[in-house]
Amino acid sequence: MNNDEILTIERTVRHEIDKINGSRFIADAAPATDESACLAFVGTIKLREPGATHHCWAYRLSDGRERSSDDGEPGGAAGPPILRRIQGAELYNTVVVVTRYYGGTNLGIGGLIRAYGGAAAEVLKLASIITRPIMSEWELQYPYELSSPITHVLATFGAATVESEYGAQVRVVAAVRAGSAVEFVDAILEATAGAVTAQPVTKIS
Repeated sequence: MNNDEILTIERTVRHEIDKINGSRFIADAAPATDESACLAFVGTIKLREPGATHHCWAYRLSDGRERSSDDGEPGGAAGPPILRRIQGAELYNTVVVVTRYYGGTNLGIGGLIRAYGGAAAEVLKLASIITRPIMSEWELQYPYELSSPITHVLATFGAATVESEYGAQVRVVAAVRAGSAVEFVDAILEATAGAVTAQPVTKIS
């Protein structure tokens, strides 16, 4: 990953592998930009497959966060193998859930690692891989009379307005490519003689 772009999957994809000693394994993968979106996708799969024995999952985000869950399987036998497949594909902002319906025969640690990792690998092979820019969000607060120069800088950097409020001052949350964030803030401050408050947005999940 460079400082400006990542590889991720374009859309949600689902795949069921052949039964292993009677157990069904269904893998689902989706793009997700933050932890809340990842966990929401896990919840969606649980609702779709309420009778399943396990819903094991992993995600990897562009901000460096990674997480996995064995969901009741032996420690390290399910979530980490899924995560390793995401890592091996060099994907970010991606979540994978592997659902298991127990078939009556224990697979052992090695068998579980192969089953969960294999299911994750297969669903990622079916996914369309795309390149997306990494975006950085900045909160800007400024008096109304500075709206014109700020609008010009936003347009110059192709920044998208995520939120806006109009009270005693204008408050805008703008998203800009992460690799251009420093230059963006410098341009904002230069265009307004430092009269703007610019703070990075920290997302709490």
